[in-house]
Amino acid sequence: MKRHEVDVFSLIAGLTFSAIAVVYLIASLNNRSVNGHIVIPVALISLGTAGLAGAVARMARRNRLDATGQGNPLGLLDDDRTPPKP
Repeated sequence: MKRHEVDVFSLIAGLTFSAIAVVYLIASLNNRSVNGHIVIPVALISLGTAGLAGAVARMARRNRLDATGQGNPLGLLDDDRTPPKP
C-alpha cells in the first residue's frame, strides 16, 4: 500500500463530528438536551481551524519540496499526480 500524507482537514473534521455525536449520545442517555447555540459555533470554528491547518501544512510541504528541487515551480499539478501525456 502506498504511503500518503496526513490530510489534516479530514482528520479534524472527522474528530469534530465524532465528538458531536458522542455529546448527543451521552446527553440522550442521561435525559438531557444539548444546546445548539454552543454546538454549531464550536463545529464551525473547528472546521475553520482545520481548513487553516490543512492550508498551512500544504504550503509547508510544497515549500519543502521546492527547496529540494522536487516541487512544481508553477504549481500547476498536485504533488502526487503525473503530468498528462501529449
